[in-house]
Amino acid sequence: MGDTSNRASELKAFDDTKAGVKGLVDAGLTKIPRIFHSRSQPSVDQREGSDGDAEFSIPVIDLQGIVHGDSALRSEVIEKVRYACEKWGFFQVVNHGIPLNVLDGIIRGIREFHEQDSELKKEFYTNSISGKKVYYHSNFDLYQSSSADWRDTFGCFMVPNPPKPEELPSVCREIVIEYSKNVMALGLTLFEILSEALGLSPNHLKDMNCAEGLILKGQYYPACPEPELTLGTSKHTDGSFITILLQDQVGGLQVLYENQWVNVPPMHGALVVNVGDLLQLITNDKFISVAHRVRAKNVGPRTSVASFFRSEGNSTGFGPIKELLSEENPQIYQEVNMKDYVKYHYSQGKEISPLVHFKL
Repeated sequence: MGDTSNRASELKAFDDTKAGVKGLVDAGLTKIPRIFHSRSQPSVDQREGSDGDAEFSIPVIDLQGIVHGDSALRSEVIEKVRYACEKWGFFQVVNHGIPLNVLDGIIRGIREFHEQDSELKKEFYTNSISGKKVYYHSNFDLYQSSSADWRDTFGCFMVPNPPKPEELPSVCREIVIEYSKNVMALGLTLFEILSEALGLSPNHLKDMNCAEGLILKGQYYPACPEPELTLGTSKHTDGSFITILLQDQVGGLQVLYENQWVNVPPMHGALVVNVGDLLQLITNDKFISVAHRVRAKNVGPRTSVASFFRSEGNSTGFGPIKELLSEENPQIYQEVNMKDYVKYHYSQGKEISPLVHFKL
């Protein structure tokens, strides 16, 4: 009992600072608080990414032909995307059409948000994001998870009802708006490719409202004095249709493939795309949402920007696509109301995939 109440008071004390992990580092901390000690760490299976890295690497797909409308290259890309979504749940894209200065600009803007005076960040601080279009916190599931992650997050709901420009922090306002427009356009292109990779018409996923919502999260991982005791982001799957991730050059992202952790090395100018739980649900397990994590490191900070395509407020039901079902491939999941899905996802914390809960 004592341990539990101590943990609760330590979590509250950390939460009340509103300064996040960055605040701990700024205070000159040399030992990390117990709330960050990861229970999965003692056996941190192949912590450095494993020798399997030489053997495995996530697919890299060149979108140049798609962006410039080359039909022969398009069918080649569709096949590569289908393979990646069935086998890996992850791939990197290059020549995707988002200018390098926009990619570098959003990384810089997010880093500047997290590195500004903590008093300026506090006005955005919350640990309950419901109803907020723009927010900042350390762990959305601080009180539910078994251990806190070594990371702070700036988030904003950009589609369908974006915040007014003046509601965004001045330090990254313009680049957040610019990057969101670019990533939305890329997302629509990817949904066309994914639709075709499923053997459906290009507009199928878009017409199902898969691209109706866009949440942008700017993650900041300060250098950690005891990286062997914690994780930057613990093992989880994404509660999205797809996620488009931009990472800086520090690295640390790992994907679970054939039961081993494989590093996703940063490639300047590339974007990482992954299948989320909702896409696995509507494709009836054809495309897979795969567990991934971010290692804590004693170098940093690491900055990344994750764009989640998921409708928040839509009460529409999403179930397995009828065209993909047959006697050989019967329906695995029930139809899910998006509000119920999001509520369940937030109540469980990131460690538990909601997909199990929605199986028939």
